[in-house]
Amino acid sequence: MDQPSLTWREARNTLLVNLLVWGVLCAVGAAGVYSDVLRQGGTRSYGRVLLHWDLNHALMLTLSVSLYLIFRRWPVLTASARAITRSYALVLFVFVPLQMFYLAVLDAARSAQPLDLARIWQLFITPHGFDVFLEFAWTTGTFTAVAAACIWRGSQARDRAWQQALTDNLNLNLELERQRMLALRAQLEPHFIFNALNAISALVRTSDGDLALNGINRLSDLLRYALTASSRDWVTVGEELAFVGDYLALQRLRYKARLQVAMEVGEVQGGDCPPLLLQPLIENALRHDLDCHEGQSDIRITVQRDGGQLYISISNPVTPGATPNPGLGLGLANTRARLQLAYRGAASLHSAARDGRFEVEIRMPFHAQE
Repeated sequence: MDQPSLTWREARNTLLVNLLVWGVLCAVGAAGVYSDVLRQGGTRSYGRVLLHWDLNHALMLTLSVSLYLIFRRWPVLTASARAITRSYALVLFVFVPLQMFYLAVLDAARSAQPLDLARIWQLFITPHGFDVFLEFAWTTGTFTAVAAACIWRGSQARDRAWQQALTDNLNLNLELERQRMLALRAQLEPHFIFNALNAISALVRTSDGDLALNGINRLSDLLRYALTASSRDWVTVGEELAFVGDYLALQRLRYKARLQVAMEVGEVQGGDCPPLLLQPLIENALRHDLDCHEGQSDIRITVQRDGGQLYISISNPVTPGATPNPGLGLGLANTRARLQLAYRGAASLHSAARDGRFEVEIRMPFHAQE
């Protein structure tokens, strides 16, 4: 998981923290040396001793800042024990000789003598102030502290990313629940229930009791399925098609023989799909067909398996010059959003008018329920 990019603010804070840490270390170390100077009767001031320490560790300060910025820029350098070992070996190989050369330059400047390159080699083999062994220790401590800080920061970033992922997943689940409730309300709009009840009431008034009772039973089944399915994440295609059948049967009480629907269904009943998926699309087809002209409808529904996908097509004729029926697009938008949430982008919904018909096509993964 990538870490956030290094910002100027972080680079500035890194420099300030390192200045503070090395300033404290140098102040403490200089205090110890100054105490020895006083016991030996020396005349050097504390300020001079502190300056000596600061100069000797200036390159070490540069190392700590540079290591932090490099590790933050390329976190792969501390991503594993092997990577850390390689980085450590490289730092020792490059920095320790550089530090020894730097100390030799300081010694030459302090003694007002020309730089003797042979003296640098002597620093590696004989104790002399901050000898090579002490520089190894300082370099190792600096590397360890900086690497630990970067690893800790990376761990914190991963924890925050993990928490964010959990939050996003929770928000997704909440959005799915919201879409499911919106879908339920869309399926059970008052006008649909009122129309169904009015149609049943008309049948009762004409003394067609058997047909009225059949309508009541279908409405009861439809409402029962809608309420039950709203609490489930998935239903079988067979259950969804049975619900569509009950819905069309109730609409037939209203439109009677005008309602003509041709359905072509393959061996898909065992597959799963989001509940209450097809009804808003079929309701759109009814509104923009029967409610826009006289005569019979010509609604075509196809539900087939296409390899590893479930293919659904719902189409209705487009009546030239007809007044657009209010509500176009709401059912499509809700269904598209539900598919996006349910299948994480693996499903699609396309709609278009062609050859005198308006067609909605859905493609989504076909998963057979066990």
